Amino acid sequence: MLMTILNVLYVLIAVAMIVLILMQRGAGAQAGSGFGAGASATVFGSRGAGNFLSKSTKWLAITFFGIALFMGWNFTHSVKAPAEAQQAQNDLGLMSGVPTAPAVAPAQQPANTAVPVAPAANTAAPAANTAVPAAPAPATTK
Repeated sequence: MLMTILNVLYVLIAVAMIVLILMQRGAGAQAGSGFGAGASATVFGSRGAGNFLSKSTKWLAITFFGIALFMGWNFTHSVKAPAEAQQAQNDLGLMSGVPTAPAVAPAQQPANTAVPVAPAANTAAPAANTAVPAAPAPATTK
């Protein structure tokens, strides 16, 4: 349950970071302010959008990496021990009640393992490509 909530929060923080990063002005944005683009700085106050957006991005990034580290740590510490993993692998659920044939080691097999073959019956099948004689054509009278 906790991991599901963290995964959803992780994706939402990632989307919020993408939006905030795309909203920020780049390094060359001051060159465009001389041509009338400087009016957008009043939306976030007199200091511009850099302060609010950069602080928000910083805290979202810290939260993003914190969640990533916690999920990684939780995954490595929730791995089952090898004995538990082997037991879980051998658990077949409903099929566990089905008996299995015991394995016979090669040293326990008898030396003479030839299986006698019954002689084949002497029944000759007709050849597949033998010609069948054609029936005589009926006589026609006029």
